[in-house]
Amino acid sequence: MSPAPNRRTVLTGLVATLALVAVPVRADDELVAQAVSELFGDAPRQDGRITMVLPPLAETGNTVPIQVLVDSPMTETDRVRRVVMLSTRNPRALLATMNFGPAAPKAQFSTNIRLNGTQDVLVMAEMSDGSVWQAQSRVLVTVGACDTLQIRF
Repeated sequence: MSPAPNRRTVLTGLVATLALVAVPVRADDELVAQAVSELFGDAPRQDGRITMVLPPLAETGNTVPIQVLVDSPMTETDRVRRVVMLSTRNPRALLATMNFGPAAPKAQFSTNIRLNGTQDVLVMAEMSDGSVWQAQSRVLVTVGACDTLQIRF
């Protein structure tokens, strides 16, 4: 029969267990601002030209549908170069980047995104003249995607 564990053994085991538990890291406003700065530099941002269709309430964050349309004539001189989606509370702020080539007839797409709880989704569009447009929408998420699958992050 082995001796009963002493306090030191129990504390060492507890600390080792806590070290193995992954603590999810969430983006915050500072990380989002850093991501925006890396993506667009100091370019001034304006509200408008982006229509974002996103449900105001999502029962699960595992798959939240989003549709994005950027108002642009999509001519050779006036078109959308890229659209970036950011989240304010996911482990990683950058959700996706969509690049539009000169032959793209419309700057429009739809997809599903994963959200880690209630947060804002920020969509930014960079135009061919260098201007940056943005739209932001809040989604109430009942069960966050990352809460149910923490081991993935």
